Amino acid sequence: MSVYLERREKLYDYMARESIALVMFEDAENRRNPAIRWMTGHPGDAQLFLSVDKQAMLVPWDINMAALFAEVEVVVPYAEFERRPLMAIRGAAEYFKTPFGSRMEIPPETPYPRFLQYVEALTDFDVICRNGGIHGEVEELRAIKDAEEIRIYRNVAAITNDIIDLLEEHIRSGALKTEGDVALFIEAESRNRGCEGTGFETLAAGPDRSFGIHPFPAYTAGEFATKGLSILDFGLKYAGYTTDVTLTFVRGPLSRRQERLLALTERAYRIALAMVENGMTTRTISAAVDVFFSNSKKMMPHGLGHGIGLEAHEAPALRNRADNTAVLKPGMVFTLEPGLYDPVHGGCRLENDILLTESGMEVLTNARIIRL
Repeated sequence: MSVYLERREKLYDYMARESIALVMFEDAENRRNPAIRWMTGHPGDAQLFLSVDKQAMLVPWDINMAALFAEVEVVVPYAEFERRPLMAIRGAAEYFKTPFGSRMEIPPETPYPRFLQYVEALTDFDVICRNGGIHGEVEELRAIKDAEEIRIYRNVAAITNDIIDLLEEHIRSGALKTEGDVALFIEAESRNRGCEGTGFETLAAGPDRSFGIHPFPAYTAGEFATKGLSILDFGLKYAGYTTDVTLTFVRGPLSRRQERLLALTERAYRIALAMVENGMTTRTISAAVDVFFSNSKKMMPHGLGHGIGLEAHEAPALRNRADNTAVLKPGMVFTLEPGLYDPVHGGCRLENDILLTESGMEVLTNARIIRL
């Protein structure tokens, strides 16, 4: 049984328990959902229909890509349904002989006017559009990485660590001088090593821009790693999965306030790392870091971290909010990224990717504060 079929099997069981006959997933330009790749291997731009009788139909925009990547029982080109989702879901229902009156579930991101169109076009069925549901079930399943995903993560983390070491070497030597130099170096080196590129737009901010959590623009032709604090936030995408790391490059002499920002950030990272264990609530870890910063008369303006996977931000969330009930479990891959930002003295952030296993914690990446 392929890994994709194993993943779909878990959803078929859910469908049977919930009395759902047909489910639609959609990955389109304005409604991206990498769950289709997780369930089939197809890289994107498609609809996926799951039938409770344990069959799957992929409806891709690009039939050639589907032939190369997809592992699924049935593939029907989207053009055969005039590239119209309403025709595609009706075609899937006809193919699977879905009984009239059955429950069909469509994506929760479906706009309300389009939901009404589904209801009107599928009067023979009970159309469901809800938060949670099977789409929420997929998010929860994706939060716990299986053996194949963990293998991929160890590979891409090793590539990420190699590039981190190269970045330090080239910045020290003066070969990389600007924010743009750094960002384009990461892009080229990642592809040279078999990656699909970066997992998100690289954020490279020299000392005069490092006060921004997400600087705008993401990088410029300005100098990088000159006197003061420079932040570099990047991730590499390999077989669909992205890392997410942040380094702070430091060039002295520094002010006392800058040294304090660095010391507090490093201490916060160690506090969070020491608390990572199976069964720990992510809010508890986040609250401990917030209290530490507060006691030091500082405030971190963003969450402590987040899950990563086929997307740069997935479950679980690591944040100090009353509605956050996430619990760390073996198989989760997530970031820890404490940071502080000062509009005068610059910012610093330290972010690494963590894998929680049955035997404990594994720090996958080797991001660090680099003093030049």
